Parts: sequence; C-alpha cells; structure tokens
Amino acid sequence: MQQRIYANAAFGYSLCLIALFSLTLQAQTLRPPAYPLITHDPYFSIWSEGDHLTDVATTHWTSKPQSMEGIVRVDGKAYQFMGATPIQYKSVLSTGADANVSVKYTFEKPSESWKESNFDDAKWQTGRLPFGSHTDRSHLSWTKGGVWIRRSFDWDGQTDPSALRLMLAYNDEVEVFLNGIPLFEHHSVAEDYRPYTIPAKALQTLKKGQNLLTIYALHTSGNAFIDAGLAQEIKAEPLPLAEQTKAELTATKTTYSFRAGGINLTVSFLSPLLLNDLEVTARPVSYITYSVQSNDAKPHDVQLFTGIAGTVATNLPNQEVVTNNGKATNLNWLSIGTKEQPLLKKKGDDVRIDWGYAYLAVPQNPQTQLASGAFRMLKENFVSNQTSSTAVAAGTAADMAVSAVVNVGKVENTLKTSHLLVAYDDVYSVQYFGTNLRPWWNRTGKVTIEQLLTLAEKEYPAIQLKCAAFDKTIENDAFKVGGKQYAELCNLAYRQAIAAHKIVAKPNGELLFFSKENFSNGSIGTVDVTYPSAPLFLAYNIELMKGMLRPIFDYSESGQWTKPFPAHDVGTYPLANGQTYPEDMPVEEGGNMLLLTAAVAAAEGNADFAKQHWKTLSTWVEFLERDGFDPANQLCTDDFAGHLARNANLSIKAILGIAAYGQLAHKIGDAATGKKYLDLALSLATRWQTMADVGDHYALTFDKGNTWSQKYNLVWDKLLKFNVFPPSVAEKEIKYYLKIQQPYGLPLDSRKTYTKSDWILWTAVLAQSPADFQSLMQPVWKFANETQPRTPLTDWHETPNAKRVGFTARSVVGGYYMKVLEEKLAKKQKK
Repeated sequence: MQQRIYANAAFGYSLCLIALFSLTLQAQTLRPPAYPLITHDPYFSIWSEGDHLTDVATTHWTSKPQSMEGIVRVDGKAYQFMGATPIQYKSVLSTGADANVSVKYTFEKPSESWKESNFDDAKWQTGRLPFGSHTDRSHLSWTKGGVWIRRSFDWDGQTDPSALRLMLAYNDEVEVFLNGIPLFEHHSVAEDYRPYTIPAKALQTLKKGQNLLTIYALHTSGNAFIDAGLAQEIKAEPLPLAEQTKAELTATKTTYSFRAGGINLTVSFLSPLLLNDLEVTARPVSYITYSVQSNDAKPHDVQLFTGIAGTVATNLPNQEVVTNNGKATNLNWLSIGTKEQPLLKKKGDDVRIDWGYAYLAVPQNPQTQLASGAFRMLKENFVSNQTSSTAVAAGTAADMAVSAVVNVGKVENTLKTSHLLVAYDDVYSVQYFGTNLRPWWNRTGKVTIEQLLTLAEKEYPAIQLKCAAFDKTIENDAFKVGGKQYAELCNLAYRQAIAAHKIVAKPNGELLFFSKENFSNGSIGTVDVTYPSAPLFLAYNIELMKGMLRPIFDYSESGQWTKPFPAHDVGTYPLANGQTYPEDMPVEEGGNMLLLTAAVAAAEGNADFAKQHWKTLSTWVEFLERDGFDPANQLCTDDFAGHLARNANLSIKAILGIAAYGQLAHKIGDAATGKKYLDLALSLATRWQTMADVGDHYALTFDKGNTWSQKYNLVWDKLLKFNVFPPSVAEKEIKYYLKIQQPYGLPLDSRKTYTKSDWILWTAVLAQSPADFQSLMQPVWKFANETQPRTPLTDWHETPNAKRVGFTARSVVGGYYMKVLEEKLAKKQKK
C-alpha cells in the first residue's frame, strides 16, 4: 500500500513540475562562492575565489596561493585577464609554522588582567607554537578546553601600521588582542592560516619597542589548533584589466568572456570529469582554451601569456623547485616540481602535494613558445615584448613559474582558437596498508605522462564534444526533477565532489576511490563523508561508489579492524594505513555501510557486491540489532553541538540499516533471513514513532520532547522502498520544517542555527509536493549565491545570514544529487 502511495505521489509531483519550472526559467543565475578552474583530486585543484577572474590570485582549494595568470597583448598593450599578482607577506612576528616561537601559556583561567602588559605571567608555562591536537602540525599538545597565550615582541616602528596583518590559524574559537585591545574574534569555526585586517583602534596601541599579542582559544569539538603572528602586506603594481563580461559554469567547464583593446576573448577551463567515462575521469589533465575575435571590425595583433607558479607542486611557497622540458609525439611540454621529491611523506588536512610534477603542454606550433623562470620576469618580458636572455631552471616555488606564449597574430571577424594542457603526474598517489598505490590512469606502471598527454591532445576535439553532451545530461537530469535553481546547485557541486577524491588501483587491479575529508581533519576514506556524497556516484558511476566502500570492507576483512562495526576511516590522507581518528562512530558507520551497500544493489540491479562481503555485513547488522535502535552517547556525523544519547535520527539510520540487510538477504536468495530483518525493522519503526512523537513533529532525542532535528536518514526508506515507516512520518516532519526554516535554510537541529546543506537537500526529497521541495531547496540556492567568505562551496553554514561556519571543498556536496538519484532508482525499479 505504501509503495503505491509513493508512486501516485511521484506521478502528481511530475505533473506539477511542468508548471513550477516554467516560472523559474528567467530566474537569476547562481553566483558561485568560488569558480573551479582545474579540478582533479585533493592535491591538483585550483580555484578563483571572486566574481571576476582577476579579482584575486588563483588558489588551491585551501586558499593557499597557486597562481595562474593570463595576460593578453592587443596591438602592443597588455591587459590582465586571469588571476592577480599574489599579495606577498613579509613576516614581522613569525607564526610557529615559520619559525621557532616560544610563548607563555596556561590552561587555567587567569584573572581579567591577563591581557595587560603589566600582568605577572611568571608562573605560566613556556611552550612553542603551534598548539593543537595533531602531533604532525603542533609543537605543544592541546586537546581540550581553553588556552590563554601571551606573546611579547619588539616592533621597530618602521613598518606602515596600515600594512600590518594578523596571520592566524585556529580551531575552534578564538579571541586575539593587541596591547589589550580586541583585534579578532570568531566562534564555532576552523580556519587555516589567513591574513586578517587589524582594526584601527588596535593599531593605535602599537609603539616602538615592546608590545603584547594575547590569544584566548577554546576547543569545543573535533580537532584543536592555534597559531598566530603578524606580517606586512606587500602589493605589486597591477596591469590594466580586461573587462569581464560574463562567467558561466557547467558540470565540467568554467568559461569567462572579456573585452580588451578591440577584441573579444573567451577563456574556458575544462576538467573532463566524465562519470560516464571512467578512464577520462581518471586522467589528471585539464584544458585551457582561448578564443579571440575582433569586436570593432578592425584587425588587431594579439598574443596570449599563461603562467603557472611553482606552488602548484609544493606544500609551502619557500620549497625549492626545478623545471624541465621535453617533447611528446604532438606536444612540447614543461614540468615543475620540488627538488627534494618527498614521496608520500606528509599527511594531514591543510597539506598540499610536494612530490611529482606539474606539466604545461602545448601543441607543437611555431606560434607557441614555452619558457620557465622567475614568474615576475616572464610576465615583464611578455608585457614589454622581449625575450628572456637567460633561462632559470630552479628557485623557490613562489618565485618560479612555467609559461606559454601564443602568438595569435592578426585577429579579425573570424574566431581564432588555441589551447593548452595542464596536468599532474604524482607517480604514486596513496599508501594503502604499507603499499604505495599508483593512480588509476597508470595502474600498470607502464604508461608515461608523455604518453598520457599525447593521448589527451589527440582526443581533445572528441573530449570537448563528450563534455558538452554530458554537461547537458547533468543539467537536464537535475532540471527535470528540481528546476533551474536545483540544476545550478548540481552544476556547482559536481566537480568539487569528484575532485575531493583520488582514483587509484589496488595491486590486484581493483579500483579504490579515496575521499579526503577536506578542511575537517584530513581523514582518508571516511565513512560518514562517503555517505552524504554517495548520491552523485550512485546516480552516474557505480564503480566509483564501490571504490569508496572497498577500503572499509578490506580493513575489516583483513583482521586489522576487529570491532563489530565499521571503522570511521582508514587513515589520514594520503596514508591509508588504518584508522587515525581518535573516536569511533559505531551506529553511524554501521548504518551507513549497510545502506550504501543496499543502494549499490538497487543501482546495479543485483546483490553481487553485497554477497562478496556478506559475513562482514552480517557482523555489522548484528551490532545494529543489539545497540542501534536506542543509541548510547556516542559520536555521530551531526555532533557539531556535542554528543547525544538516544538520537532519533541516528536511530532511523540503524532501523533502515537493518531493513537494508533484510532487503539484501532477499536479493541473494535467503528469504527467511530477509523476512526476519525486514520484520524487525518494521517493528522498530513502529516503536520509534511512539517514542519520538512530540505532537506536530518528532524529537531530536527520545528523552527531549521540546526539540527537533532533520530526519534526513528517512530518505532511504522512500528511495529503496523498504516501506517500514508510513509516509505520514515524513509528511509531519516536512510540514514542521517549513514553519521553522530560516532565510538561508533549515537548521540541522534545535540546538543551533547552523546547518548542513547536503542534509537539507536529502530532507527535501522527503517532500511529497514540488512546492515543498522548492521551499526547502531554494534557501540553499540563496545561501550558495550569497555566502561569505568566498571559498569553494562549504556544506556548513549559518541559516540566518549564509556565513560559512567551517569546512570547504568537501565531497559531501555530492549529496545535492539525491533528488536526481530518486528519479534514476525509480526508473530501475520499474523495469
């Protein structure tokens, strides 16, 4: 009966969509929080964090400079169209990341005068910054509560105070004071090293001689970190800018249009992450395409410069890099990488690659020239139309670059195009239980990067067409089920979700698809990151979905993980040698793995994958049967406001995990076991309704009536057709949510005003009507359109004002595709 109700509702839903979507065709186009330019994996990922391509220097997703600059010369006059000269910072008071910094500190709350220069800190301890919970980043262990820090320093009085910036990294809460005056304050967020403007009132306290920087930091959840210093901002003189007239984003491509000196210039960045073509998706090769034509009916002489800084291949800007050059069958190329080449030596969250080599390749053509050297000189030579007389093959990453100059020649009304290839060969990508694994594209170890570049160049025309067709598929699929704004959210999430992973091969040839828990804790293969990101991959590439689940199965089945529930992770990226997170998530990860395995079976139309791991799945379902329904106080994925016992949404996950096992048992031919667990799930769902019901909605926990939470886990009951909860449960929740949501979305639960946008879009799929889906989805679109600060899409934001709370560039936005997945699974289930 319930299945028929869902089917009839879906029929009515589709009829209403036609009317609703016709009203959105002329709606405002989404302004991305940041534009993806080159997106392949957690290390090879370059973004523009502004409305215009010249607003700021391009960065890695961690917001660290990875400068790509583009200059067009029209009739001898140069215009910048890509990037900006990165702002340089000269240390005035070093952070602990740059020097040996000793400070006074205490973990005991001091008197209110602790911020004053005359405060007696003789009894405080002395320690070295940074402080934190990660031993690989911190010099002093700080794992809980507050810490008070005092740092005296001498200032020579020569630096312009207005150019001073606070250099700060923190997790979770922080207050900073300069000579007792507030300088910076933020709560419930984590940020890595960034410069912050110092308020004028604080700057006025600076005096020649001794000054005092004081810091209070509070650790509330997850990891802890604090480090701070002062630096002088040094800006370079900018070039005239090309006028940007348009910026467009599709699933695989970002395109900008410009006017400069009588020409139109179009620049597109294509990362061909084609989920319908695994081999192309796995290639770490992007294309930059330039199109030029006259816009004033006059001929113009045009040249194009593209430069890429050495920081694309380093963790820190002061690492030494070397360059090389060579030829492939149809290409000339330059490479840049660290001199040291510390293969797989670093792990962590705010860590960039410093092994392997970045490549800039161009089709062999006398009109295109490559050069490496000091970035400043390469640009100056182009602007002045000079050729460098000396080649520089080594230097620090921030100073060095590889570049290409394309002499387009006379440009008239006919469009002229050219293109470049940007690639990365990391040699080995991940260490997996002691074994270094190669990237998928070179899983045999017999393919060279030159061969890959040659193939990528040969297939360039075909890949352009494939990407254009696939972009239409992605947009049409999303538009059909959710309208224009929903389609724009899906486009925005697409490359980010994929590029937070790495595709590698096990020695036996099996595919592994490792996520990195970006700007969270750097874990690799995190189950509760896999879970929200799954809809995109369940919808478009089931092999990648299985590749995310295999590491957790391997870990348990190897005997190295012996607990009766799945591990939280398999390490810290890129070292997948066993769980490193200090706390388990028993019910969370058990339910996740069972539900995702059932979703794989639904998407594939068979339970072969589940059958391979049946013993492990059976162990996990027994744990859920015993401990899942009324969960004890334990970590779950939504514990930003603290742990909870008796979590009602977590209980739903356990119940549906049990139902998933029952459904899988039926699919492998064990009807008795299937009936046992589906009956159990139905019985528990009935109990759940009584225990969680508080009138017009269901509670956050079984013992706290005046509370609520998003019950997004319930979506699997609808999609996988377990039908253990009546539709009235979702209907009651949706009706309540629509009353309490904020301008920028539905809060996660009643404890705080922040939310997770991926969960909102799961929750929205519970809606029976198109209008209700739109009502829940549109505030997420509004958040993405207006959120600050400008970084790759966050999944954790404040619902009253759209401000990012924490996280950025994470894979979990693959969860935006849950509505698309609903449609695709419904089609499969009809067959």
